[in-house]
Amino acid sequence: MAGVITASEASWIAPFSGLSPRAFGKLVTVLRRQGADAVRKGRPWSRPLEDRALLVAAYWRTNLTMRQLAPLFGVSKSAADRIIDHLGPMLALQPRKRFAKDTVLIVDGTLVPIWDHTLAERSKNYRYSTNHQVVIDADTRLVVVVGRPLAGNRNDCKAWEESGAKAAVGKTLTIADGGYPGTGLAIPHRRERGQTELPDWKEDHNKSHKRVRARVEHVFARMKTWKILRDCRLKGDGVPAVGTITGSAIATWGVT
Repeated sequence: MAGVITASEASWIAPFSGLSPRAFGKLVTVLRRQGADAVRKGRPWSRPLEDRALLVAAYWRTNLTMRQLAPLFGVSKSAADRIIDHLGPMLALQPRKRFAKDTVLIVDGTLVPIWDHTLAERSKNYRYSTNHQVVIDADTRLVVVVGRPLAGNRNDCKAWEESGAKAAVGKTLTIADGGYPGTGLAIPHRRERGQTELPDWKEDHNKSHKRVRARVEHVFARMKTWKILRDCRLKGDGVPAVGTITGSAIATWGVT
């Protein structure tokens, strides 16, 4: 179809999906294995699976409205909505249930501003946001768990457990920043009462801890290139999709 965005033109893939054509091809293969292109009753899809996958990626990456996105792909507004509803759940991150004995994880919370105030609360960024606990593998830097979103003013200590991230991680060694005291996570050493400075070995340990923990900040930086995480228009009951979808984008498609 002339004049519209299509995955058959490789030059469109990177700007709208953030993926190389090869990585995008692997993603489409995974979707086919999950039955995304199976023959269904009723009217068939007007666009091939590759174009539908690109449409979904463009929706999350650009945060365009359906009315803006639909004509770019040569479909109706309602068709764009059906495509996103159909493929979205197939791309959602499935939390890892088992970890190798030598695995080291890193956790941190990130805020996602949303318009719906039924779930969000004013947070330290002065906007109505939700708190998402994100866990990555320290070695591969891939997202392995995204907790359920909570109100943006929820303390990370409580959000770690209430979001389900703690249960998903189990007893696997997990690193966190100083905002998780009393959680059993590996956090930086703190000065005790009356102590003016830490011993040298603790200072060295904190420096090493900081260098490793910075990897989760790099993942957040990559995730926030997806504009849906900077201004989410979803309703409160749809916000969980933000965490699972963007986690999928990092975990399945990789961080480079």
